[in-house]
Amino acid sequence: MPAVASSPPTLKGIALIAGGDSENSAVRGSLQFIQDNTTGFTHVIGKITGLKPGPHGFHIHCYGDTTNGCNSTGPHFNPLNKAHGAPHDDQRHAGDLGNIFANQDGMAEVNLKDLQIPLSGPNSILGRAVVVHADPDDLGRGGHELSKSTGNAGARIGCGIIGLRPAI
Repeated sequence: MPAVASSPPTLKGIALIAGGDSENSAVRGSLQFIQDNTTGFTHVIGKITGLKPGPHGFHIHCYGDTTNGCNSTGPHFNPLNKAHGAPHDDQRHAGDLGNIFANQDGMAEVNLKDLQIPLSGPNSILGRAVVVHADPDDLGRGGHELSKSTGNAGARIGCGIIGLRPAI
């Protein structure tokens, strides 16, 4: 009987988002990360509440450390040492996911796919943090010195560590 090739299991991650550096922060949410082994994309879906209406910078940061609030998460995840940019740019940090948009009720629905945030391999985002910023990410085009490294997205108002979720 010939051997049947099996596809690798679908990897899933989860991050529970909590307010940044203030215990009184209302920012909360839950995000799922699902790696599609066929296309290579990682799909990020979920909701974040407690935001001011409008765009907010949204990034993967290097460290899954929240001992000093979201400031402990370090810089944007950038394993290839590239300049900051938009999610569709060829040259960008792997963790540059652009902006999420909160509606008038302060809720942002996240639904994006990205090739540079795998859940496995040498550039895995498992154990790193996802961060929501107070201001819009200018996608590296703002002309400000911070545009080149952070997108000038302001304070870190919510974050969560990306952990492995069992496949169900």
